[in-house]
Amino acid sequence: MVNISSVSDKQEIGINSFFSKVGFYISLLKPRVMSLSIFTSFVGMIIAPGFITIYEGALIILAISIGSGASGALNMWYERKTDLLMERTKNRVLPMGLISANGALIYGITLSVFSIYLLYYVANLLSASILLLTILYYIFVYTIWLKKRTPQNIVIGGAAGAFPPIIGWTAVTGSISPEISLLFILIFLWTPPHFWALALYKSDDYKRAGIPMMPLVVGNKKTVSLIVAYSLTLLPVTLLMSYYYSLFFGTLSFIMGICFIYLALDLRKYVDHSKLLEKKAQTLFFFSIIYLFNIFAILLIDNLLWNIL
Repeated sequence: MVNISSVSDKQEIGINSFFSKVGFYISLLKPRVMSLSIFTSFVGMIIAPGFITIYEGALIILAISIGSGASGALNMWYERKTDLLMERTKNRVLPMGLISANGALIYGITLSVFSIYLLYYVANLLSASILLLTILYYIFVYTIWLKKRTPQNIVIGGAAGAFPPIIGWTAVTGSISPEISLLFILIFLWTPPHFWALALYKSDDYKRAGIPMMPLVVGNKKTVSLIVAYSLTLLPVTLLMSYYYSLFFGTLSFIMGICFIYLALDLRKYVDHSKLLEKKAQTLFFFSIIYLFNIFAILLIDNLLWNIL
């Protein structure tokens, strides 16, 4: 005689196991990192001159999202042993053995191919080619070649994170313009101070993993000077962008830029006080995320106001 409760329990366990596995694979996509790429590509698509349907726009964003997530999955596959050495990453699914390395690799490659084909199908060859370049650049140039070889890893590798708005723009227009190139430059220049701020308060993690982040190679004082220098470059870029947008964008982006510079300069007071420096660096790190999100949100609002007025 079949034990009904036993069968029911096994089915429930099987269902829970299935959804847990799905959750593990979703985590490989780095959803938090992916969300910023999705948002910047969405803004790039919306501000682009041209017309696409809501259906086309949804598929474009889906393709970019899948491509971004695929990059994250392949990055986590390659760095699974390094992640095990870092407090920040040791609880990821691959270091914990919750899914297989081969499964993660196949998953990442499959999503990469699908995202590129989907974007080519719904948009054009140029945008699909840039998405392909982004994935290859992030994996081979940044992750495999640069990350463990040079403290300039995040400077050169930062280009990968700067491509999404260009992909959104080219999906609509089929071309690249000076306007969207400024957005690429903005993210490219934003990336080093963002990650060096993280490195200032997570330097022990990077040291254990053997990643030569700037504070470990040149020290805190030089790193802070570089953060200040890069934060200063953001202001003229947004001022140049103001040429294409309204006083609304120019004013608010200027205020955001001044706040960024102030927080960067504030680090200089604490270079000889490691604990206080870590707290201030953490503040700058989180503000840098707010900064980039707000710059793109202001662009989006500016574009909507321009179309309404």
